[in-house]
Amino acid sequence: MSRAIGRTCWAIPEGYIPEGSHGPAPAMTSHEAACILNPSDDAAHVTITVYFADREPAGPYCLTVDARRTKHVRFNELDDPMPIPKGTTYASLIESDVPIVVQHTRLDSRQAENALMTTLAYPVD
Repeated sequence: MSRAIGRTCWAIPEGYIPEGSHGPAPAMTSHEAACILNPSDDAAHVTITVYFADREPAGPYCLTVDARRTKHVRFNELDDPMPIPKGTTYASLIESDVPIVVQHTRLDSRQAENALMTTLAYPVD
């Protein structure tokens, strides 16, 4: 049996998908990602709500992370109910019905000298 770790609500207050990329797609496409770990014995049903400075929130974006698995979700690939606009700041709230762990990553490949940034999301509950 897996150890119970994680939280059911996570916040990523910083988000930005660069408009351009340098290098071969899809590996080097500029993106933001939520890396989600589900260490539990049950599938995690996850929703992502995206908040903007100048418009109403988008979402929920719904996904499942199987039990004892990880999923890396690129924000630039979320398209239902709408794509997240590039070149726009946003924040996200990630909620799950079982405890999960969330890490936030950005690949900025607008220049040949790529930049990668990562941090643990903020556990809300």
